[in-house]
Amino acid sequence: MNWNNIPEPKGEPDFNNLLALLECKVPQRPTLFEFALNERLYARISPGTEVTDPLAQKRRIAEAFRRLGYDYVPILLPGFSFSEDVVRRKLKTHSLNEGGIIRSRKDFEEFDWPDPGTADYALLDRLGRDLPKGMKLIPYAPDGVLENVINLMGYDTLCYALADDSQLVEDIFSSVGRRLLDYYQRVILHDCVGACFANDDWGFKSSTLLSTEDLRRFVFPWYERIVEAAHRIGKPVILHSCGYFENIIEDVIERIRFDGRHSYEDAIMPVEQAYATYKNRLAVLGGIDVDFMCRSSPEEIYGRSRRMLETAAGGGYALGTGNSVPDYLPDTHYFAMIRAALDMRS
Repeated sequence: MNWNNIPEPKGEPDFNNLLALLECKVPQRPTLFEFALNERLYARISPGTEVTDPLAQKRRIAEAFRRLGYDYVPILLPGFSFSEDVVRRKLKTHSLNEGGIIRSRKDFEEFDWPDPGTADYALLDRLGRDLPKGMKLIPYAPDGVLENVINLMGYDTLCYALADDSQLVEDIFSSVGRRLLDYYQRVILHDCVGACFANDDWGFKSSTLLSTEDLRRFVFPWYERIVEAAHRIGKPVILHSCGYFENIIEDVIERIRFDGRHSYEDAIMPVEQAYATYKNRLAVLGGIDVDFMCRSSPEEIYGRSRRMLETAAGGGYALGTGNSVPDYLPDTHYFAMIRAALDMRS
């Protein structure tokens, strides 16, 4: 088999497949799921001249997701960010302590807090009109509650402040959380939006970034409100969160009531184990470990992906990588993974 060939999906997009598995039910056919691809893939799948217009950029991404067999398009709206400098720094490896802006009460009071109303929400409708009938958008935020606080304070500063000035920490979390809640309350109202991503990394490989108690005090209440707002109008919310999670998974399922969780690593909990443990309570999304994807042959990737789909025949699972498709992952390896699902579609 020539693994370098771009796989061709069978049939049309149908977001109902993702909705079914988010209810831990069986979709009509094997379903693909990814938080993000990469620019090289976007250019290869949807070729053309480089574009700078936000709508043209999103259309390019949407076309790539459609042509690869997905039922949705992830989208980040321009115009709302807690720090554009943070966005630029995230294009490269950086320290969690790099660039902290708020280190004192004075810094907090003088910070120019962004207005969620400045995001380009009309872009959702403009892009939605271009989508095939069965396809939906899944918006995500410019980082999550915890990530934005770490970006604004620096990780060490946050940890010291938790002990030295917890009221300042609470005020910063509240300032971030209520703006993200506002953002999500706006995006879910659009008919072309089928679900939302809550994208917020909460852990290292062997522990959470903050103690369970601090996560429950400062972070989780905001996601309870975000999920409640979406559920109120019948739209699911998917958690995309990297890192250790075993000591907070009950909060994810029972307290916050996320519909699905994405991001799994073999070194933390292989997706096969996660599915066996949580399949009747929480949709398991992706999980084919990125390190495995990079180091293994296309044949090995195809085999594991197919076995995972067969294991998850009872529903509640969508095939994808552990957390994203980085630009250092060979296209042939990525194609081998998605081909496992596309080959099983009738």
